Amino acid sequence: MLACLDNRLIKGCTLTSPSPAFGVLLVNLGTPDEPTPKAVKRFLKQFLSDPRVVDLSPWLWQPILQGIILNTRPKKVAQLYQSVWTEQGSPLMVISQRQAQKLATDLSATFNQTIPVELGMSYGNPSIASGFAKLKAQGAERIVILPLYPQYSCSTVASVFDAVAQYLTGVRDIPELRFNKQYFDHEAYIAALAHSVTRHWKTHGQADKLLLSFHGIPLRYVKEGDPYREQCLTTAKLLAHKLALSDSQWQVCFQSRFGREEWLTPYADELLAELPAQGVHSVDVICPAFATDCLETLEEISVGGQETFLHAGGQRYRFIPCLNDDELHIELLRQLVQEQVSAWI
Repeated sequence: MLACLDNRLIKGCTLTSPSPAFGVLLVNLGTPDEPTPKAVKRFLKQFLSDPRVVDLSPWLWQPILQGIILNTRPKKVAQLYQSVWTEQGSPLMVISQRQAQKLATDLSATFNQTIPVELGMSYGNPSIASGFAKLKAQGAERIVILPLYPQYSCSTVASVFDAVAQYLTGVRDIPELRFNKQYFDHEAYIAALAHSVTRHWKTHGQADKLLLSFHGIPLRYVKEGDPYREQCLTTAKLLAHKLALSDSQWQVCFQSRFGREEWLTPYADELLAELPAQGVHSVDVICPAFATDCLETLEEISVGGQETFLHAGGQRYRFIPCLNDDELHIELLRQLVQEQVSAWI
């Protein structure tokens, strides 16, 4: 049985317990229930009230949030969600459900036993608390929490940890937990990213430059100790090396800034507007910080980024989808779970 702990040997191991050996809680940011101003307002209120996301004093921030932002942004943001919404629902939710289903299938095959996998969103539905409840109902007394954020940030991964801790304050018999903090340099993660890029190039050809657009955070967070920027740069360097790119063939940028505070630079929109004048006529853009396509990738980068680049004189712009439920991505998630549960089996 001990030999089964190795990731390369664990397939085929048989667990004989009548209850699941463990369960998995996949966590992502979340999405509004509907692409309507009312649903978006409810979602933004929860999201922007998280002190890990906006760490200003509530006495200063809440009047701005309640009095201005929640009365002006929901309608505009709802229109953006409508532009990417599908018949099945929010892209992030639909893809996340497929990720959970495929991961459960792979883990169950690995352990020769049903391993439940549930979704929990930091904001919106299904909540992290509901994910725990579903796992408990299936008999899981040991749970792996897997935030789908490759690079750690206090505004994402730490927020998940806070939500887990808050849920457990009301639980008498807490489950045994394993929490995956990050996987920015995991070999299987870099391999999955490289495969998605080379597959894209085989179909569409290679552009002058590969842009790696990561979600931004305030620069102040980094100065206060958040390792996010350094982890993003490490991911980018490892991917560029895997693809055998020269320094001139790739570049990192950061997207989705909010408010007036300085965020990580270069800003994606500004960089895309500058590149044509620098002789870059075509770009491929990938978003390695996102495990699942969502509003920020499908609208901001795929649509908005293209408009910015072509308007500035660029000739060809292509967006490379997130890893989503790609086979190599599910294999990565399986490996991450196996690494966490090795001490349990």
